Formats: sequence, C-alpha cells, structure tokens
Amino acid sequence: MLDHFVWGRATRISPEAPIPVVDLERESFMPGGAANVAYNVSSLGGEVSVFGKVGKDAAGVILKKLLHNKAVNVQGVIAAQVCQTTVKMRIVCGQQQIVRLDRETNTLPRASEAGSLLLKLEAALDRADAVIVGDYGKGMVSQRLLDRLRRGCCKRGLWLSLDPKPSHALDLRGLSLMTPNRREAFLLADLSDTTRHSDPMLDSQLLCAASKLLKKLQPKVLLLTLGELGMLLCLPGVRPLHIQTVAKEVFDVSGAGDTVIASFTLAIAAGATPHEAALFANHAAGVVVGKIGTAIVTPQELNRSFQNH
Repeated sequence: MLDHFVWGRATRISPEAPIPVVDLERESFMPGGAANVAYNVSSLGGEVSVFGKVGKDAAGVILKKLLHNKAVNVQGVIAAQVCQTTVKMRIVCGQQQIVRLDRETNTLPRASEAGSLLLKLEAALDRADAVIVGDYGKGMVSQRLLDRLRRGCCKRGLWLSLDPKPSHALDLRGLSLMTPNRREAFLLADLSDTTRHSDPMLDSQLLCAASKLLKKLQPKVLLLTLGELGMLLCLPGVRPLHIQTVAKEVFDVSGAGDTVIASFTLAIAAGATPHEAALFANHAAGVVVGKIGTAIVTPQELNRSFQNH
C-alpha cells in the first residue's frame, strides 16, 4: 500500500458545511501495509525482499521507488493488470488526523500472476532467514500461498511470522509467530470481549482468549499487542508475560503493528530469544507511535529508547 499524507492548517470552518477548511502546506508519501513492514526491516539494518502486487499506475511507481531507495528488493512486486495500487490518503492538521480516504480494488490476482509470485517466493526461501506475511485482506494472501510458505519454511527451518486478518478465513495453524491486537485475538478465538482490566495479567477474558489461540492454532509465539497497555507475550506451557509500553507520548498508531512484527522477526533472525525479541519490538513500537504518520524506527532511536528505560 502507499500512504499519502496531506499536511495543512485549519483556521476556519467552511460556509458550505460544518467542516474545517484545510490550507495545504505539503504532501508526503510513505510505504504502507506490507511495504511498511519491509521498510522497517531495512531501516533496522536487515536485508529484505518484498512480494506482492501493485497496480500499473503512478502510485505503484512511487511505492516501488520509495522501497528501492531504502534498499528493499522489489523484484517480487507484480504490477497487476486489473487492479489499482491501494492508497490511503490522510489529511492531517497540526497533530490531528481529521479524515482518511482509501482507494483500492480488492481483486484476486490472475492465475498467472499468483503462479509467478509463488515461484519467486519459493526461490527466495533458499536465501532467507525468516518470512513475514502481512495479510491485509486485499486479495493477495490465499490459503494456497500460505500453505506453500508454511511447507517451504518448515522444510528449511525458517521462522514464519504472520499478522492475521480475522475477517479473512485462513488455516493459521503451526506458524512461528502471530501478532493479533486485542480485537483480532478475540475474533480469532471466537470469544466475546465484554470486560477489560488495566492489568492484562488480571484480565481473565484476555488470558482465556490467549490460551485458546495457543491450543487451537499452536503457534510457537503469540504476541498480543494491547496499545497503551503494551504487549502480552504468550508461549505454550509458560505463564504469559506482560510487557509494559515504553511510549512516552502517542501521536499516531498508524503502522505500529507493522513495526512490531518487523522488529520482532528481525530480532529472532539475528538470534534473539522470544523474550528478547518482544522487548526489542516493544521499544521499536514505542518510538514509532511518538511520530505523526506512518513511521519507521532507526537503530539510533532504539539505542536512545533502551538508554532511557
């Protein structure tokens, strides 16, 4: 996806409707969705290739150029014939996002395009340390693709991370890492979320949902992202671990989940334990939510975050 930000000031109300009139100051573009995951991996020093589809349009050209400039390999990106590049336009006044406009076509890739993507993906596995699947429900992640990746990663002993989309019914059993937020976790567990507790370790419904997902889907690691409450690290047969957020201020949560899965998986590929990777990802997320717009984290920013905590 391509994230398009329109920045401006609103000093008056429109006489045509009770809405602010925005005086345009500047525009900016950032990789979004799976492209943002790749962008974060590259920013932290990882070598990364991204696979997916864009449209044959100006937005697709901009997106591929942004990734290429950040040393992300885009040879696995298909320019599809029958879709447009997903663009999310956000109008921001000061530090406040006032509206978002999505432009997208959630069409399945053609058989030839899907087959070409699978071949490129499987060839890339031989030189990979880990794989991240970002399912945004846009028609790219299919059961066939996930099954092939799961078999390929298992055969090669590769770590396989996935950020799930509960509305997209897939067999998610046996992954290395799943990173649902609270709402997604309850949907995946088919449970109602009727009560909350400020301490996740005392939140019986949340712990029940986590336990059910561990038994039902059997991931090696389940990392629940809980916004201002931080994260809950869940491993089979081990008491969950609550990791409090290190964010001092939260300006924008756009893309924070992408940063979490990118930094956790990169840490695992570099030899970290799940506990260490979760702490690493928590600091990375704490940095990006302190920025406005879709953002990345740098090693220097991570070092400062660890020094400050």
